[in-house]
Amino acid sequence: MSLTPVRIGLIGAGRIGASHASVVARRVPEAILVAVADPRPGVAAAIAEPLGARGDTSVEAVLTADDVDAVVIAASSVAHAELIVAAAEAGKHVFSEKPAGMSLDEIHAARTATSSAGVAFQVGFNRRFAREFVAAHDAIASGRLGTVRQLRSLTRDPGRGPVDPDAVPEWTIFTQTLIHDFDTLNWLNPGARAVDVVATADSLTAPGHPTLLDHATVVIRYDNGAIATAEASFAATYGYDVRGEVLGSEGMVTMGEGARSSMRLHNADGRVAATSHSDTELLIDAYTGELAEFAQAVAAGRQPSVTGDDAFAAFAIAQACIDSMTSGARAVVPQGA
Repeated sequence: MSLTPVRIGLIGAGRIGASHASVVARRVPEAILVAVADPRPGVAAAIAEPLGARGDTSVEAVLTADDVDAVVIAASSVAHAELIVAAAEAGKHVFSEKPAGMSLDEIHAARTATSSAGVAFQVGFNRRFAREFVAAHDAIASGRLGTVRQLRSLTRDPGRGPVDPDAVPEWTIFTQTLIHDFDTLNWLNPGARAVDVVATADSLTAPGHPTLLDHATVVIRYDNGAIATAEASFAATYGYDVRGEVLGSEGMVTMGEGARSSMRLHNADGRVAATSHSDTELLIDAYTGELAEFAQAVAAGRQPSVTGDDAFAAFAIAQACIDSMTSGARAVVPQGA
């Protein structure tokens, strides 16, 4: 039985918003892009109209529109929690880019609002929908690796570091970048809870900068005894790189390599592989998968597979990293998911 496509309004027409708009309109048959909202004059229309949607400078207009069933929030991270609550109160189902808030209190308020409103709520942890990560998760969950003992996840952004270090908010590497890795590690260690962390980070592209942290390594201990490391860099000159690894008592699984495809060219200069230079390039199928999951969940009247509880659990690790950096010691991961 085919389900009626979900009518989507997208909020935020920046880099990731533009990508999500295109994905919804062109790659997710379970959804229809109806509107795009962005307060900057002309920005939303420039993205929406070629996709057959309308552009608007008013977020309120999208939240109150009768022809919008659900919203995709791709605005600035500092606005996520407020927009989630507003959308829930307007009776709209909600997909929000990560993080779902800039504090545990904000995320708790967001998941409380969506639960009270009875709407679907999904957070954009895209690696859960990347094919090789899904296969790895399934192998772990089925017991093929035995007991999970060690895990590793990394994110490296392309380039030579921030052009303007002063423009990078403090703790970004934990709350905006490694948040993906924290969720990935939680997901790849089914049923376990993060207990405590030790975080080390510094500015290596702008040494001595008072707030910029552009490289970080985090060690996480879980209540099932597993030990995980999460690593991030803002300055990978070779391209965008996302990888993971899990070692179990009966085997190991690895995922991700940074290449756009498995094609390899061998010539007189040696082996060359095409490397991705953005998340929307490397993970386009994962972005498609997460938005398709959201549309399918809304249409079927169920909650998506990635919830506000997952958002809380990942940010709890980020908060513990901030606590560890501030104290210079091991920090306990807040519970409450």
